[in-house]
Amino acid sequence: MALTLMEGNEAIARGAVAAGCRFFAGYPITPATTILNHMLAMLPPLGGVCIQGEDEIASIGLCLGASMAGMKVLTATSGPGISLYSEQISFAVGSEIPIVIVDIQRLGPSTGSATRGADGDVNFLRWGNSGGMPVIVLAPADVADCYTLTVHAFNLAEQYRCPVFVASNKEIAMTRETVELEHLNAPPIIERTPAAIRPHLPFQTAAGEQVPGFLPIGGQTLVRQTSSTHGPDGYITTEPSEIARMLDRMKQKVEGAVERFSFVEHVPAEGADTLILAYGVTARAAGAAARMLVRQGRPVSLLVLKTLWPVPEAAIRRAVGDVKRVVVVEMNLGQYVHEIERVLPGRVVSFCGRMDGKLIAPETILEAVTHG
Repeated sequence: MALTLMEGNEAIARGAVAAGCRFFAGYPITPATTILNHMLAMLPPLGGVCIQGEDEIASIGLCLGASMAGMKVLTATSGPGISLYSEQISFAVGSEIPIVIVDIQRLGPSTGSATRGADGDVNFLRWGNSGGMPVIVLAPADVADCYTLTVHAFNLAEQYRCPVFVASNKEIAMTRETVELEHLNAPPIIERTPAAIRPHLPFQTAAGEQVPGFLPIGGQTLVRQTSSTHGPDGYITTEPSEIARMLDRMKQKVEGAVERFSFVEHVPAEGADTLILAYGVTARAAGAAARMLVRQGRPVSLLVLKTLWPVPEAAIRRAVGDVKRVVVVEMNLGQYVHEIERVLPGRVVSFCGRMDGKLIAPETILEAVTHG
């Protein structure tokens, strides 16, 4: 058994390399900078490329170019950088460019507190692209998750040709834990599906499929990319029916597949009338609070979401079962709780949160459950 002491950011970098990432571009920003540092140490010996862009916009642009050329790519930033990424996130969505984007969340708004954690970017990650098309967002709860969910993120980016976010938090990113990498439940690596349709149309899907095959720019076959609305051939179009077909396919390829990547951890408790729902670093406090309540003779169930977007609605409903009340715990002023209210109409849904730079303590969650 080989235990390795590492922070969450190192685990993300190791997971990316294990998934086949060979290109990283980013701009230094607390608390994401050590991902750049780790990739700088790991990629060149493997024949990969690690670049510090002149700013965040250039960094994600470099990644999109490398992805279009056929490489698996990663970039990492925090709240202010995610804001600058927005336009090119939209490009990645619209042109179906695989990319993994790590957001090490810190306290906002704006510059906020660079050394304090929060989960304030949750809704921005989902809705921060023009057009509102769905994206995939995974949320690690600990250092081991940082590794396994990063591997999943690369697989999903390749399978669905879309941006995939890893929504970490400063407290996970910069906390060191012992991890036994060889025994982590990481999935098999999925490679990009090459286009098989001839003649090649860059956005043409096979019968019954929602995701077009991929050919890199710069090969023997002409490949078109555009950020404008386009048809299967990649040429710009303003034809309403063609635009509607394209957007519906892009929406369905992600939302229609969410059951395949609904990563959750459900800890049921017999006789529980309340379920605590949490994600990210707060899930650890939620687990501690649930154990405290069980010892007090008031069992509660626990649901930790590791897929945030698209909302894993079926998994949530299965876990909730017939409990009467759901307590949603978040390190923000209330973002994901509104999705839980939408998914569970008629249920009592209450909120426990804070956004002041401090972690939510188990005792705070316990108080919310017992007296909320």
